[in-house]
Amino acid sequence: MRVGLYPGTFDPITLGHTDIIRRACALVDRLVIGVAVNTGKGPMFSLEERVAMVEAECAGLSRETGTEIVAHPFENLLIDCAHDVDAQIIIRGLRAVTDFEYEYQMVGMNRAMDDSVETVFLMAEAKYQAIASKLVKEIAKLGGDVTKFVPQSVKAQLLEKIG
Repeated sequence: MRVGLYPGTFDPITLGHTDIIRRACALVDRLVIGVAVNTGKGPMFSLEERVAMVEAECAGLSRETGTEIVAHPFENLLIDCAHDVDAQIIIRGLRAVTDFEYEYQMVGMNRAMDDSVETVFLMAEAKYQAIASKLVKEIAKLGGDVTKFVPQSVKAQLLEKIG
């Protein structure tokens, strides 16, 4: 069984994330969405809320693609999380060249720790490449419409959180 790990903070999950998840399903039999604790980023949503959003958004994708998709919170090293979930592949989404520079370094470090775990980069569809959770939160806080950037249920939770 091919197991992939797609890690991120998912604060909140965006249409860019779901695009990568959908396409990653073609590569693996089981896709683990690693929801990073990452308190250093000061997430708007609690870990429990982010995991629930990921689970809700991935349920339909799992049925549609036939790939088992599970959310897995983690706060250890990414390579250790890959070991914890028996992943042979780490899936990383890329938006721009600046993403690649950072991800290239991460791949090198992960391979130095365990060269049996491969990293696969997927580019988001062009219409999703500019989407970043941080920007989505800023737009929502300033009263902008985030409909084009997040699933409808996530938009509702975002607006509720902002109050």
